[in-house]
Amino acid sequence: MRGERQSQDLGHPDPPPPTIEAGAFRYRPGTSVAEYPTLWRVAKDASDQLSASIERLSELQELLYAHNRRSVLLIFQGMDAAGKDSTIKHVTSGVNPAGFQVYNFSQPTRKELDHNYLWAYWRAMPERGRIGIFNRSYYEEVLVVRVHPEMIEARPLPHETIDEHFWNNRLDDICHLERHLHQSGTLVLKFFLNVSKDEQKTRLLGRLKRPDKLWKFDPRDLDEREHWTEYQRVYQAAIEATHTEQSPWYIVPADHKWTMRAIVAAVLCDEIGRLEMHYPKPGNGNQSSVAEAIARLEGEK
Repeated sequence: MRGERQSQDLGHPDPPPPTIEAGAFRYRPGTSVAEYPTLWRVAKDASDQLSASIERLSELQELLYAHNRRSVLLIFQGMDAAGKDSTIKHVTSGVNPAGFQVYNFSQPTRKELDHNYLWAYWRAMPERGRIGIFNRSYYEEVLVVRVHPEMIEARPLPHETIDEHFWNNRLDDICHLERHLHQSGTLVLKFFLNVSKDEQKTRLLGRLKRPDKLWKFDPRDLDEREHWTEYQRVYQAAIEATHTEQSPWYIVPADHKWTMRAIVAAVLCDEIGRLEMHYPKPGNGNQSSVAEAIARLEGEK
């Protein structure tokens, strides 16, 4: 599904592009992911809106770090070439590196396979005061392995039946995990970067035709592309089952990269900005110490 088409009638120019409203991209329970646009009406000032949000996000990240009672977990999912890496890069460009941690998860190691499937992700959860970013996440365990059940069948699990009940249990596990994180002070925000099949083709061709982008190409990307319809089905099931008010999914149009980045940044500012946080006040006896320190410094010759 595409966003609005701009008018071709020069006598009726399009109105100015809208300011990004974060709530417009939040998943609406009962809807199909296929109903959401892959191309939002391109805001001509998307880069300006992104810059403003990055500046605000930097302030919020400093407050989060100082408050030290909350943490934020950002999860980015999407088809190959949806723009996960570049979105993370641009949205975090103004954030203090000491205040956030980025994890890129690939195929599980033998050691990870000897633990429960959430173990590796649990070890990477953000500390209080920090923003954690998962480039792909535990959702791969109900997405890729659901499309390719041979992956899960080859693992040393205590049971052999891989059916709908198995996947529903996993989705319940994830809901319980995110509820626990919420109750422990972690805000979980999940982004599905919704790229169209045509745009993915364009981006994959771009990687193949540019020597400086060839390193990003993986022949398996083309194999996964053949499972496009099935991936849409399992994304729908995962998003529908795990979207909650406390840990929401956002369906972000991804066909225009700058608009996508601006939307993600706007959502972060909106969600983190609503957390109840404050800068710590000086403890007992420290207020007088502050006054003494100011007087001492101002009295230096």
